[in-house]
Parts: sequence; structure tokens; C-alpha cells
Amino acid sequence: MNIEFETLPKYRIAYVRQVGPYGPANKQVMEKVKQWAGENNLLTESAIIFGIPQDHPEMTLPENCRYDACIVISKDYLIDDSIWEGELAGGEYVICKVKHTAEDIQKAWAEIFPTLQNSGYQIDNKPILERYTGEMINNHYCEICVPVRPL
Repeated sequence: MNIEFETLPKYRIAYVRQVGPYGPANKQVMEKVKQWAGENNLLTESAIIFGIPQDHPEMTLPENCRYDACIVISKDYLIDDSIWEGELAGGEYVICKVKHTAEDIQKAWAEIFPTLQNSGYQIDNKPILERYTGEMINNHYCEICVPVRPL
């Protein structure tokens, strides 16, 4: 598994939010963002897409869990009222690139946290991100981005 540290910049994003239990509905909201991005000629090989589970499912009731599917947009891109606009703060992250399969993602989760314990970093109080580019989607990969700060 490939784990690296990276400083993510602040991003302007267009997003759709799903409220309810994490699961199949996350994929549906991601498809909505991809459809919107495709209709607006934003879904390119270099597009950056994020899936952001906003709540910890062990601390939040399933019906209140929020999941945002986002695409990075330029500072001057004009969006319409069919999609929300927001900002991703950026900062220090541990990035783990994995094959986009349930088995590989589960394996990555099992390896990320022990790696963090030996790195001199701890998890920061921000959402963990799923990051995709057009190229990664076409090759069935994703990146798990865990926010960190020094111990």
C-alpha cells in the first residue's frame, strides 16, 4: 500500500449532500455530481472529485449522517442553483492510494492508523476524504485522505 503525506490546498467546491445512513445512497449522490459536472464540461481526466462523510457513524444516528459528493471548481466558475457551493479548508493529510474495491479499502483502513501511530502525527478534527481524479476513476482507484497534525 502506498502512503504519503501531502498538504492539500484550499479548494472551492460544488457539491450535493446526502443525509441518511451511509451506503448505496452515497453512490447515488456521487453520480448526481458526476452528471452535473459532465453537463458542465468539468468531468475531465484532471478533475478532482471528493466524497466526504461529514459524520462519524458511531457517534451520529444513521438518519443524521451527512455525505457530500464534490467536484473542485475554479474561483471564477459560475454555478447555477442546482448545486451547492462550498470550500474545502485543506491542510496536512496522509494519503493512501488504493484499488477502489471493498477489500482493498478495508485493508487500507487497517494499515493507515498503525502507520499514523508511528509517524509523529495524530488525526486532526476534520472529515476524512475520499479523493478521485478522472484518471483514477477510469482505472478503478481512489485515495483515502486522513487529516493529520503533529503530536
